[in-house]
Amino acid sequence: MNAAAVVQDLKAFLPELCLLGGAFLVLLVDLFVKNKKILPALALLALAAAAVPAIPFRGTQALFSGFFTLDAFTHFFRLLALGASAVWVILSAGYKPLQKQYEGEYYTLVLFMALALVLMAASTNLLMIFLSIEFVSILSYLLVGFEKKNSQSKEASVKYLLFGSVASALMLYGISLVFGATGSLELTAIPAKLDDPSFYGLTLTGSILLLAGLGFKISMAPFHLWAPDAYEGAPAPFTAFLTVAPKAIGFAVLMRVLTGAFHWFSFEWSPILMVLSILTMTIGNITAVAQTNVKRLLAYSSIGQAGYILMGLAAATPLGLTAVLYYLLAYAFTNLGVFAVAIVVGSGTGSYELESYRGLAKRAPVLSACMVVFLLSLAGIPPLAGFFAKLYVFSAVIENRYYLMAAAAAINSAVAAFYYLRIVRQMYLVPADETSRIWSCPVTRFTIFILLAGTIILGLVPAPFIDYFKALLPF
Repeated sequence: MNAAAVVQDLKAFLPELCLLGGAFLVLLVDLFVKNKKILPALALLALAAAAVPAIPFRGTQALFSGFFTLDAFTHFFRLLALGASAVWVILSAGYKPLQKQYEGEYYTLVLFMALALVLMAASTNLLMIFLSIEFVSILSYLLVGFEKKNSQSKEASVKYLLFGSVASALMLYGISLVFGATGSLELTAIPAKLDDPSFYGLTLTGSILLLAGLGFKISMAPFHLWAPDAYEGAPAPFTAFLTVAPKAIGFAVLMRVLTGAFHWFSFEWSPILMVLSILTMTIGNITAVAQTNVKRLLAYSSIGQAGYILMGLAAATPLGLTAVLYYLLAYAFTNLGVFAVAIVVGSGTGSYELESYRGLAKRAPVLSACMVVFLLSLAGIPPLAGFFAKLYVFSAVIENRYYLMAAAAAINSAVAAFYYLRIVRQMYLVPADETSRIWSCPVTRFTIFILLAGTIILGLVPAPFIDYFKALLPF
């Protein structure tokens, strides 16, 4: 690449450069400023600075010799990562365990994580996909164990690291097999080199190992075992982010790899995804029923939600892929909203146990009402975003006549509704042990209302979003 091409590519990556510069600025300011309240403001400013040049989209562009591709698909997930990171910063600003606990390093890691996720979404080279996923994973290990004095946090981080190392090894081995069979790491070049039947088994094995590595990132069964401990032990604001943004970007990469590079093998990997989808949603929802800790309950809930999203990917049709994108956006608004309320309640009561929600409707009536809307959306109750997300993935699998998967999803949805309504019951039907009010800061409250509005609007007017996602697919 000549110097002019590099400069042109760097201009296209201006939002990512803003994130990188913002991360170092936060770290530098932390050295000289005693008032740490300025750090989350600086982090938000960096995210806003990255969003401004990212909003005007300029079409498809291959960057840095084809290692990255900036297209409409990348652009959507870039904005999703920035938005989720902004919510993460806002929730972290009022989170007491993080105050006076290496705040400069924490918000620096936030901006590095946003950068890593964007790189992951833009990667169209298997080697770059692996490196960006490792970037996200290493940051995740650090952030899960960020509360150094919390033994549960440290244990969760070690477990996460061990599971992640195995998943990384599987994925890297799969990439080596694919490269050996096709002689290429470019997602766009691989399909043209799959016509040699002698390498069919090698390529299929490589793609399955790739699926295993990416399945870890989206907490797909049986690679989900890290999730409950990591979600419970991590700082609650990061848990909220971890259940949404890395999972969404993981699905973005999975869509690029399976429907871009290996679309000729869809008759092979689609049945595998069907089985994994049923397994994931069943394990997630059945195990969630027995949970008494809200963070663990929502962790298993997120595993179950990954199973529903896999339904659309298993369908491998334009309707199915469109449903996946809609589901990811609806899930982002809804799950961030649930965790935002849970963090406020946890800070106010000092506990994340289900019992702490007893009589919450009297102690925090507005927060309780918001929580009900978010939980009903996760359960798939109309006319909220979660209902239409499930409707579209159900339509995709029924269109393909995958009736067994549709039946399994319907049963699992009923199970999920049961444990979501357990929280509602605690809030409205069980008397409170205490009568003191639970308050949230104005910025957090405003963020919850924005997430609530997104959950409702996506449900009331889904058609424009579906049309947008149909035009988004590059496959």
